[in-house]
Amino acid sequence: MGDSRTILQNCLFFTASSLARAISRMAEEEFRITGLSPSHAFLLMTVNDNPGIGPKELSNHLQLAPSTVTRFVDRLVYKELIVRKSEGRETSLTLTPEGKKLQKQIMQAWKSLHDRYSEVLGRTEGDEFTRLVDKVSQQLQDSK
Repeated sequence: MGDSRTILQNCLFFTASSLARAISRMAEEEFRITGLSPSHAFLLMTVNDNPGIGPKELSNHLQLAPSTVTRFVDRLVYKELIVRKSEGRETSLTLTPEGKKLQKQIMQAWKSLHDRYSEVLGRTEGDEFTRLVDKVSQQLQDSK
């Protein structure tokens, strides 16, 4: 058995968690201009791209638990950035005019985040790494 440092460096759980913390810090700093957390901003962006989307489909898009999406939506409805309409058992989500106004800042924050980690990793390498992480994430989720 190796020392704990070697074990941690070779553990997907530990290294992925460490990466998540590092990129989360960067994202929170870049998305501060929106007044939203990165997760809330990506939810708004997804609703903007899919007007009338339902919470279940939104959960699938964002790969978040339905209860988490409900909490996020509740917060964004409270902030008057999203409108939630229910007809029978169906619920649809659309942006308010204020939510639509934030889209430019959200895209600016996303671009700043992308530029920031690309500066460290290299644009091609960062984009390639992102695709690989997404592929691995999908494989691990599909194996459930």
